[in-house]
Amino acid sequence: MQNDTALISNLKNKDEAALSQLYDAYAPAIYGVIIRMCKDEQHAQNILQDTFLTIWEKSHQYNPDKGKFYTWAYRIAKNKTLNFLRKDKKLIQTEDLSVYKDKEESITDNGDYLQLKGCLKQLEPHHQRALELVYFNGLTHREAHEEMDVPLGSFKSYIKQALKKLKLSYDKAIVWFLILIEVIR
Repeated sequence: MQNDTALISNLKNKDEAALSQLYDAYAPAIYGVIIRMCKDEQHAQNILQDTFLTIWEKSHQYNPDKGKFYTWAYRIAKNKTLNFLRKDKKLIQTEDLSVYKDKEESITDNGDYLQLKGCLKQLEPHHQRALELVYFNGLTHREAHEEMDVPLGSFKSYIKQALKKLKLSYDKAIVWFLILIEVIR
């Protein structure tokens, strides 16, 4: 441990020899963790290299008072491996979901959108605002209740009531639309 302390201190001063010695000491154990998680030798080697590159770049962030060097390096390796696994399985949204560049031009032709917008306009203002914050602005319930300056329980009630009213009005609108189509035929 005393030797590691000197090596880590030298690593923080960007001593490449210290990185090499720490790599020799810790790479086999860290590689074992990575290979068990990703089960692919080539990817495990790449993740190991990326892990030690991050250790080199962020060595100044290591604090021996918060834990052992191995634990810090292990967490970096584990997070990099998890990120790699998530990337392949598309568990994290990586693509841009803004479907339309010019909303007015593209959305006005969409009958469902116009119908939903009309149903939203029938809701009480605090219900409209609650839905807007959560479903259109992407805020969590906690963030949105703070934005509206109401208790969290009240905010959740707004959402529940608004969705119930929206479902009823949207269903009625669909029924009227279907009746209208039948009458026109």
